[in-house]
Amino acid sequence: MMFLTSESRYTKITIAGRNIRNHLPARTWKQELFVYDILKKLEEYMVADLRQEIEKRRTFAIISHPDAGKTTLTEKFLLYGGAINLAGSVKGKATARHAVSDWMEIEKQRGISVTSSVLQFHYDGYCINILDTPGHQDFSEDTYRTLMAADSAVMVIDGSKGVEAQTRKLFKVCVMRHIPIFTFINKMDRDANDTFELLDEIEKELGIATCPVNWPIGSGKEFKGVYDRNTKKVMTFSDTLKGTKEGTEHEISIDDPALEQEIGADACSLLKDEIELLDGASAEFDQKLVTKGELSPVFFGSALTNFGVETFLHHFLKMTYEPLPRKADIGQISPFSEDFSAFVFKIQANMNKNHRDRVAFMRICSGKFTAGMEVKHVQGERAVKLSQPQQLMAQERKIIEEAYAGDIIGVFDPGIFSIGDTLTTAKENFTFEGIPTFAPEHFARVRQVDTMKRKQFVKGVTQIAQEGAIQIFQEYKGGMEEIIVGVVGVLQFDVLKFRLENEYNVEIRMENLPYEHIRWIENKGLDPDSLTGTSDMKKVIDMKGRPLLLFVNAWSVGMTLDRNEGLVLSEFGRE
Repeated sequence: MMFLTSESRYTKITIAGRNIRNHLPARTWKQELFVYDILKKLEEYMVADLRQEIEKRRTFAIISHPDAGKTTLTEKFLLYGGAINLAGSVKGKATARHAVSDWMEIEKQRGISVTSSVLQFHYDGYCINILDTPGHQDFSEDTYRTLMAADSAVMVIDGSKGVEAQTRKLFKVCVMRHIPIFTFINKMDRDANDTFELLDEIEKELGIATCPVNWPIGSGKEFKGVYDRNTKKVMTFSDTLKGTKEGTEHEISIDDPALEQEIGADACSLLKDEIELLDGASAEFDQKLVTKGELSPVFFGSALTNFGVETFLHHFLKMTYEPLPRKADIGQISPFSEDFSAFVFKIQANMNKNHRDRVAFMRICSGKFTAGMEVKHVQGERAVKLSQPQQLMAQERKIIEEAYAGDIIGVFDPGIFSIGDTLTTAKENFTFEGIPTFAPEHFARVRQVDTMKRKQFVKGVTQIAQEGAIQIFQEYKGGMEEIIVGVVGVLQFDVLKFRLENEYNVEIRMENLPYEHIRWIENKGLDPDSLTGTSDMKKVIDMKGRPLLLFVNAWSVGMTLDRNEGLVLSEFGRE
């Protein structure tokens, strides 16, 4: 809102709660009215500019099983958006370029993505934020948590392998959030499974209806391109220089006699038969069902050779929306609110080993961010100045002056922020819906080799746990003498060992534990000692003092529930 008050021969103007320092002379009421009209138009322009900036934002995560081509697809997006000139190779990283989205030392050594990268680029009038989640064999809880900051998800599937284990896990989180899910079936330039069987597998395995937007013409050496069901045109592609977007793209109508010469008589005949079958059997496109996460538009292509990548990006941007309202304890928070608000979804320490820094990544949910602005840290009950605001392109940092709802920014964290914290400039305090703690699947008892380095050990383990890469537990009614580490993927044990040795100079010894299931006790005030469990059940507490139960197998979980009437156990820890 704008307020105007008279101060002697000067006019004091407040726009959106901010006083304009350069007071303007106003000797007469006509002059005051003139100034008021001008500034009112200025305020209207500022509000319109805020809306325009937010409306062009698209924030999505890319999920996949290892080696499905997620990082390659991400880099091709950046390539088309002009953010990079040459895509890095994700293979042979000992001698080749590192992928742009891989930055941690262990990632460069192994050629995998361990942490989640945040990448921004502009394309066709949109400002796009990609949350690039890990795609290695084992991933961390950070992967799940990153999906809490996305408005939609792109699911990358290897055409020769179909739906795989990690894809299922990540898909469940997307379903929990009811966000739109778009499918890109990759590697069609290699021998792929039958296309109809791939769609059937997605629907049966994941329980979501599919609607192909385009259709592949062959696979492997016979891959000719894709057919767009909307334009009814076939797009044929030449193989490209794999790290570039060079190459020819040729469109031919499905009814054009020249199509047969272009792709061959057999391929043309098969394509027309498949289109006829597809039109009669597949689900119709319904934007409402897509928005609710009940229908997944499906695209085919090859990220490595650029087949179908830009086509997918174009359709995807048209089918998605600007940032949506976020649920808070006082109701929905509109992204177009003039008040800035955000929540912390990721904390990363020691991104620069030389500086031992700590960065809190936050998703802006409403309003506009400006560098150096002071906000309320709701959980900390204090005012904080957000210093060193930055956006990242992997290891490269860019200091920013402003950002809008939908954007992801990183700010310097002196150790005051936690996952799920809310920050806002609104007068009324509120907190966004908490980020769940996801159940680890692998556990180990961890000790430092050198007892004299106990302090560094506890500090390192605690800090890495605060980032969300691992979870740490203590024996029930025990102390920090025995630390049990839980991870979603076993590679995080290697990451923990590597980081403690390289960043904290602490060598550790790990003892793997047989537990595979962990459950939070939902019954408030329940004494874990009163429970009748199985012989393999172990009682622990997490960093927040909440009681949990560890089990060797699913049978033990079920038996414990049967023996304790009214007991409620959860796979998610909630705030």
